[in-house]
Amino acid sequence: MTRRSEQLSPALHDYVVAHSTQPDEVLRDLAAETARRYGEDLAGMQIGPEQGTFMTLLARLIGARSAVEVGTFTGYSAICIARGLAGGGRLLCCDVNAEWTSLAREYWQRAGLAGRIDLRLGPGAQTLAALPAGTTFDLAFIDADKAGYVRYWDLIVPMIRPGGVILADNTLAHGKVVDDREQGEDVRGIRRFNEHARGDERVELVLLPVGDGLTLARKL
Repeated sequence: MTRRSEQLSPALHDYVVAHSTQPDEVLRDLAAETARRYGEDLAGMQIGPEQGTFMTLLARLIGARSAVEVGTFTGYSAICIARGLAGGGRLLCCDVNAEWTSLAREYWQRAGLAGRIDLRLGPGAQTLAALPAGTTFDLAFIDADKAGYVRYWDLIVPMIRPGGVILADNTLAHGKVVDDREQGEDVRGIRRFNEHARGDERVELVLLPVGDGLTLARKL
């Protein structure tokens, strides 16, 4: 249905998903519709069900009321984040693709979350840089162009309140981060980001082997 955690065998991944809270009908239908419209390769840009559940729980655990997502695709991760926000919470989504996010809007409406999500189309760095001075977030999720991760990070970290959380997806780059022969733009972007984030004294972090690698950072 969606991308599986690549560090697990198919059997272990199925076991993990089966022993976690299951995605509901809205999320299942969105995953299926994304695959039908855009094919399995593009559908692989969605987070997997276990990662979605983790993100919902994490938002609830930290009592998040405000969140930002850079890279929305068809809206699966946005639903997971928005569902975890406290009452009255808001999610700002940044994306450049009107077609993909039109499907996201359909499913946000179906999930009853349209009123909690603000979608802004345009380059994510520009959207973030244009936010009013003093804007703060409790939670951020970075899942856009990999070459831009460092820029997104540098814009987002100052806006996260102490104790807030930043998540960054694909930080194992399909295992290519440890293969020196791999020198594609995305892989090099992830390597730069991983080193940059690790050296940032404003946070403490861990790179989790969830999905394609999920970095979890807490603002100090």
